[in-house]
Amino acid sequence: QVQLVESGGGLVQAGGSLRLSCAASGRAFFNRAMGWFRQAPGKEREFVVGISWSGGITDYAEAVKGRCTISRDNAKNTVYLQMNSLKPEDTDVYYCTAGPNLRRAAKRMDYWGKGIMVTVST
Repeated sequence: QVQLVESGGGLVQAGGSLRLSCAASGRAFFNRAMGWFRQAPGKEREFVVGISWSGGITDYAEAVKGRCTISRDNAKNTVYLQMNSLKPEDTDVYYCTAGPNLRRAAKRMDYWGKGIMVTVST
Protein backbone atom coordinates (compact mmCIF):
# COMPACT_ATOMS: atom_id res chain seq x y z
CA GLN A 1 0.00 0.00 0.00
CA VAL A 2 1.45 3.34 -1.08
CA GLN A 3 0.94 5.86 1.71
CA LEU A 4 3.22 8.75 0.73
CA VAL A 5 3.71 9.87 -2.86
CA GLU A 6 6.10 12.67 -3.76
CA SER A 7 5.89 14.83 -6.84
CA GLY A 8 7.33 18.07 -8.19
CA GLY A 9 10.99 17.20 -8.42
CA GLY A 10 13.15 17.54 -11.46
CA LEU A 11 15.92 19.59 -12.97
CA VAL A 12 16.31 23.28 -12.29
CA GLN A 13 19.07 25.81 -12.80
CA ALA A 14 20.85 27.33 -9.84
CA GLY A 15 18.77 30.15 -8.42
CA GLY A 16 15.54 28.61 -9.60
CA SER A 17 12.62 27.17 -7.69
CA LEU A 18 10.75 23.92 -7.27
CA ARG A 19 7.68 22.97 -5.32
CA LEU A 20 7.59 19.47 -3.93
CA SER A 21 4.32 17.86 -2.94
CA CYS A 22 3.65 14.82 -0.83
CA ALA A 23 0.22 13.23 -0.96
CA ALA A 24 -0.51 10.85 1.88
CA SER A 25 -3.14 8.36 2.88
CA GLY A 26 -5.22 9.13 5.94
CA ARG A 27 -3.37 6.61 8.09
CA ALA A 28 -0.03 8.11 7.14
CA PHE A 29 -1.15 11.71 7.52
CA PHE A 30 -3.68 12.09 10.32
CA ASN A 31 -2.29 13.44 13.58
CA ARG A 32 1.24 13.10 12.30
CA ALA A 33 4.08 15.48 11.91
CA MET A 34 5.50 15.46 8.43
CA GLY A 35 8.65 16.57 6.76
CA TRP A 36 11.33 16.10 4.20
CA PHE A 37 14.72 14.47 4.31
CA ARG A 38 17.29 14.26 1.55
CA GLN A 39 20.03 11.83 0.75
CA ALA A 40 23.01 11.95 -1.55
CA PRO A 41 24.97 8.88 -2.68
CA GLY A 42 27.25 7.61 0.05
CA LYS A 43 25.75 9.87 2.69
CA GLU A 44 23.26 9.44 5.49
CA ARG A 45 19.71 10.63 5.11
CA GLU A 46 19.67 14.28 6.13
CA PHE A 47 16.91 16.25 7.78
CA VAL A 48 15.63 19.15 5.72
CA VAL A 49 12.40 20.39 7.26
CA GLY A 50 9.49 19.29 9.41
CA ILE A 51 6.03 20.52 10.28
CA SER A 52 3.67 19.62 13.11
CA TRP A 53 0.20 18.21 12.59
CA SER A 54 -1.38 21.59 13.22
CA GLY A 55 1.15 23.39 11.07
CA GLY A 56 1.91 25.67 13.99
CA ILE A 57 5.45 24.44 14.48
CA THR A 58 8.07 24.18 11.77
CA ASP A 59 11.71 23.22 11.89
CA TYR A 60 14.21 23.98 9.14
CA ALA A 61 17.71 22.69 8.70
CA GLU A 62 20.27 25.46 8.64
CA ALA A 63 21.17 24.66 5.06
CA VAL A 64 17.72 25.62 3.79
CA LYS A 65 16.61 28.34 6.19
CA GLY A 66 15.38 31.38 4.34
CA ARG A 67 15.10 29.50 1.06
CA CYS A 68 12.46 26.89 1.75
CA THR A 69 8.94 26.95 3.13
CA ILE A 70 6.97 23.94 4.29
CA SER A 71 3.20 23.95 4.52
CA ARG A 72 0.41 21.43 4.76
CA ASP A 73 -3.19 21.17 3.69
CA ASN A 74 -4.79 18.71 6.06
CA ALA A 75 -8.04 18.68 4.09
CA LYS A 76 -6.09 17.31 1.13
CA ASN A 77 -3.69 15.11 3.09
CA THR A 78 -0.84 16.90 1.41
CA VAL A 79 2.36 18.59 2.50
CA TYR A 80 4.32 20.99 0.33
CA LEU A 81 7.88 22.19 0.19
CA GLN A 82 8.53 25.37 -1.74
CA MET A 83 12.22 25.62 -2.54
CA ASN A 84 13.67 28.86 -3.84
CA SER A 85 17.16 30.09 -4.64
CA LEU A 86 18.25 26.54 -5.21
CA LYS A 87 21.92 25.68 -5.14
CA PRO A 88 23.85 22.82 -6.72
CA GLU A 89 24.43 21.41 -3.25
CA ASP A 90 20.67 20.98 -2.91
CA THR A 91 20.91 18.19 -5.47
CA ASP A 92 19.65 15.07 -3.73
CA VAL A 93 16.88 12.55 -3.56
CA TYR A 94 14.18 14.06 -1.37
CA TYR A 95 12.01 11.85 0.80
CA CYS A 96 8.68 12.72 2.31
CA THR A 97 8.15 11.33 5.79
CA ALA A 98 5.55 11.17 8.54
CA GLY A 99 5.83 10.40 12.21
CA PRO A 100 4.15 10.78 15.57
CA ASN A 101 6.16 13.87 16.49
CA LEU A 102 8.26 16.56 14.90
CA ARG A 103 11.75 15.09 14.95
CA ARG A 104 15.03 15.48 13.13
CA ALA A 105 15.99 11.84 13.46
CA ALA A 106 15.03 9.70 10.50
CA LYS A 107 14.64 6.62 12.68
CA ARG A 108 11.80 8.28 14.58
CA MET A 109 9.68 8.55 11.43
CA ASP A 110 7.37 5.68 10.58
CA TYR A 111 6.23 6.36 7.01
CA TRP A 112 8.37 7.18 3.99
CA GLY A 113 7.83 7.99 0.38
CA LYS A 114 9.95 6.40 -2.32
CA GLY A 115 11.90 9.59 -2.89
CA ILE A 116 12.03 12.11 -5.69
CA MET A 117 15.09 13.52 -7.42
CA VAL A 118 15.98 17.19 -7.29
CA THR A 119 18.85 18.23 -9.51
CA VAL A 120 20.20 21.77 -9.49
CA SER A 121 22.51 22.57 -12.36
CA THR A 122 25.32 25.09 -12.33
